[in-house]
Amino acid sequence: MRSFRSLAFLRVLGMAAANPVVATVQHTYRRVARIQLPHLLRTGWATCFGLACLLALSGCTPIKVRLGMKVYLEKIPIASIEASLPKGPGIAPGEKSPLVVVVTEPDGKVLQTEGQGKGKVLWKDLQVTASVVSASQKGIVSLRHDPRVSEGKMAHVTITVPSHPDLRAELDIPLRYDYAFVSNFSGSPGSSGMSGTDGSDGTSGSPGSTDPDNPSAGGDGSNGGNGSDGGDGGPGGDAPPVQIRVTLKSGSHPLLQASVSAAGHKRLYLVDPQEGSLTVKADGGPGGSGGTGGRGGRGGSGGMGTPSGNSGSNGSDGRNGSDGSPGKGGSITVTYDPQAKPFLAAIHLSNRGGPPPVFKEEPVAPLW
Repeated sequence: MRSFRSLAFLRVLGMAAANPVVATVQHTYRRVARIQLPHLLRTGWATCFGLACLLALSGCTPIKVRLGMKVYLEKIPIASIEASLPKGPGIAPGEKSPLVVVVTEPDGKVLQTEGQGKGKVLWKDLQVTASVVSASQKGIVSLRHDPRVSEGKMAHVTITVPSHPDLRAELDIPLRYDYAFVSNFSGSPGSSGMSGTDGSDGTSGSPGSTDPDNPSAGGDGSNGGNGSDGGDGGPGGDAPPVQIRVTLKSGSHPLLQASVSAAGHKRLYLVDPQEGSLTVKADGGPGGSGGTGGRGGRGGSGGMGTPSGNSGSNGSDGRNGSDGSPGKGGSITVTYDPQAKPFLAAIHLSNRGGPPPVFKEEPVAPLW
């Protein structure tokens, strides 16, 4: 029996056996090593297998650092750090946007954060604090859906490096309303039908004799069973009635205040009518797809003999289930202030399977 000579790579990587995860991997690796696999030794596949085990089970970070795929900031000198939002400088209510932090070393070498930056800097080596917006320790910035929380404010993010307390990056994040907002109150999709069961295959006929001096006929194969029909899909859900109120927030750059209410829920929006939009959906839910019919069983083959038996007939395939009927679209009523009328093109409506939307013009007070 031969063992893997490549066990030494654990020591090369500097992994301590005291680490319980690494110790478990070493134990598993040695068990595999007792299997005689000379062809793996010739190809060097064993080393790759062991390394893959470590990457999968150890949490990866220490090994990635050893391999140069990641860096610990406490181990390197840093001249400066900068932060940005690569998907755009601003953020809209309800939106998420990833941060990228750029670290510059004294010699000019530039490193970026993992994730959106696809770099070597670990987010766990950075501290992210935020105001108005929220920021996760994975560098994802998010803003609450409710515009009342953030209207008129400037969001801000501060990134510090605990291992280099003299360094920090500051980033102002303007709030934007030129965004394609969506408020969806559509009905739920119907459930899919169950697939039919396959028919059983027929049995082969009993063998006869092909001896010319003592011939006998082979037995006939039995017929295959029929597949059962697929179940019908369930009907789609109906969308609830939706009430929309729209008024204009005047100023140098007018914005639309909108509320969308349905099924006991109310959502508020602040929309730039020139660059943004609000789409309200109250479509009927799609019907569930019908289940597939079961396959008919194959007929059994006739037994060998003189003459051979007849093969059984194949079973019939089951019928596919019918798709469920779509749900009904909800009614949509839009009540808008006269000052908002020139900007109604920014409001998009969809209530497939429902009655035509109704528009009412009347004074609408500020919604908040």
